[in-house]
Amino acid sequence: MLLYNGVVHPMDAPVIPRGYVRIEGGKLTQVGPMEELADSLDTGLDVSGGHILPGFVDAHCHLGLLGNALGFEADDCNEDTDPCTPHLRAVDGIHLGDLCFQEAREAGVTTVLTGPGSANPIAGQFAALKTNGRWVDEAVIKAPAAMKFALGENPKSVYHDRKETPVTRMATAALIREALAQAVEYRDKQEKAGRDPDVEPPDFDAKLEALAAVITGDLPAHFHAHRADDIATALRIAQEFGLHPVIVHGTEGHLIAPLLAERRIPVITGPCLTDRSKPELVHQTLRGPVLLSQAGVKVAICTDHPETPIQYLPLCAAMAVRAGMDEETALAAITLHAAQIGGVDHRVGSLTVGKDADVVVTSGPPLDYWRSQIQTVFLEGVQVYQSRTE
Repeated sequence: MLLYNGVVHPMDAPVIPRGYVRIEGGKLTQVGPMEELADSLDTGLDVSGGHILPGFVDAHCHLGLLGNALGFEADDCNEDTDPCTPHLRAVDGIHLGDLCFQEAREAGVTTVLTGPGSANPIAGQFAALKTNGRWVDEAVIKAPAAMKFALGENPKSVYHDRKETPVTRMATAALIREALAQAVEYRDKQEKAGRDPDVEPPDFDAKLEALAAVITGDLPAHFHAHRADDIATALRIAQEFGLHPVIVHGTEGHLIAPLLAERRIPVITGPCLTDRSKPELVHQTLRGPVLLSQAGVKVAICTDHPETPIQYLPLCAAMAVRAGMDEETALAAITLHAAQIGGVDHRVGSLTVGKDADVVVTSGPPLDYWRSQIQTVFLEGVQVYQSRTE
């Protein structure tokens, strides 16, 4: 497949005002200006006036775990019977047949990081997957992709109602520390047993096994945190245990943006299409991702689906532009930067030769949400959506 005569947004290189993209075997094999194209133009797809860009990446959502209009039966997002559940795997709960996967593809969202919610201080393992496939195992890019932690109001509210720990921010942090300390001890005993045949290894513990890659820094720790003090707690815990932290939501991140930039802490912002439904959202502003980005923080924009429906991810990026973000930076927040933060940029996030052929073609500037339409979407070289007007 050859796409040509479009404005090409490689995302890891300057915009090409009139360029082409070649897809072969599900991969990107050529990207460049039309002047370099030697082919006859009687084959392929002429997208004159349109834009060619990588498939969109939602760096944080619950797609497939909170089913569309099905209530409790399709709610597999929060195992709120135990505050520490690191051994839960998103792949075991994702329903790939949910209608919202189709809506994602139609909106150009080809990759998502999806996983458990924020009821528990330690919620479980996120997965990165494509939004197309016959079953989850076929769609997965990386699993686990991150370990989900949660601070602030959500764990407090859930367990206060149950009259169980935690009901304070202190207890939430304490439970996380306790689990991480146990994981360090568990790993040390395993290593000692590996060195000395006379030493018995510890009994198998699924929770501590799941945390092993987190305490080595190999598996990112995604901290649900809205308030600045919760963000500080996340970074404090991360420093104590040598974690690789990512702040999710970061509603008050813009208030401490220079501190996050100094520490090179990425932030997945959003959802923006919501009201201030709880006290910790009092400083919510569309300027949040703008101010973070201007301070030098790497920013992704997420929907937190179904908080904001997955198909409005491009609209969320457009709203950041309206609030003052540079358009290419906003596009990066739902493509390359989102892929980098999610640890899947080796496969997706930019139009780079060798990467998966996840490609979106729009009729005009991609974030001109009111006038530009998505014309076609390719996922690993297969056309998964075509506008009815085409």
